[in-house]
Amino acid sequence: MKTELTSFLEKYEERILGQSLNLKLLLSSILAGGHVLLEGVPGTGKTQMVRTLAGLLGGGFTRIQFTPDLLPSDITGSTIYNMKDSTFQTIKGPIFTNILLADEINRTPAKTQAALLEAMEEKQVTIQGETYQLPEVFFVVATQNPIEFEGTYPLPEAQQDRFLFKLHIDFPTFEEEKDVLKKVIEKSFDETLITNVLDMDTFVSIRREIEKVTLSESVIDYIMQIVRRTRESESIRFGASTRAGISIGKAAQAWAYLNGRNYVTPDDVKITAKPALRHRIQLSPHVELEGATVDQIIEELVGSVPVPR
Repeated sequence: MKTELTSFLEKYEERILGQSLNLKLLLSSILAGGHVLLEGVPGTGKTQMVRTLAGLLGGGFTRIQFTPDLLPSDITGSTIYNMKDSTFQTIKGPIFTNILLADEINRTPAKTQAALLEAMEEKQVTIQGETYQLPEVFFVVATQNPIEFEGTYPLPEAQQDRFLFKLHIDFPTFEEEKDVLKKVIEKSFDETLITNVLDMDTFVSIRREIEKVTLSESVIDYIMQIVRRTRESESIRFGASTRAGISIGKAAQAWAYLNGRNYVTPDDVKITAKPALRHRIQLSPHVELEGATVDQIIEELVGSVPVPR
């Protein structure tokens, strides 16, 4: 199965250029059973990244454009009265899929954003008092624009904490961007050419193997020291929750598996800690005034924790 994942990553990187680390982190997140918040300016391939992931997995894909007038029922579904049969009929919404792209999630009010909470955490949806289970493989990728704030509704901390990772999508290098332009103009990126490398049954089996990846006592202690240090640092106003530690641990297991190991090392923790923490902590006002970024503070914090042997 590790060979199949290697083939998957190769195909993925052929389609999405200049984002190797983010692609691997995105795959690690879905393997760990989490969800991802993508942040990047428009036109950097966020939608294509998620659509290609779904195509290579052979899973269902749905994209919802979040707007100020979007209602919770537009996501989860609703119940209508069928006059022909004189019965009530449940119409399931677009959330009933394997991979859901919540595009520009910060453009819709908090009430609609909250419609995702139950689904993301419990993998179920309640429609008119009836509970419906979502597919076993259910992955939410939400995008937001970091430079445009007019007419937006910032995500509440409770919902941000539901995301395993927050990934920053930057522009590719000159040569990589040039290759993108050439392939798009030559129509080498035809979406109909995407064929699945894995099927859902195989993917679920891989997930179960990842759960068996060894997380030693010393590595768990290392994770907990990092998380607790976020609550003790004077540079951080609000530290990370217990869920942050769980996220780092699960993501590190998936990252280790992708690298061909059945045990987690401190280096796996270091790689997954930054995307797992950057949306879960708030910097102190004096640190923000000094121009420090969340990523810089996380790097300093992780570097200050002794690495276990």
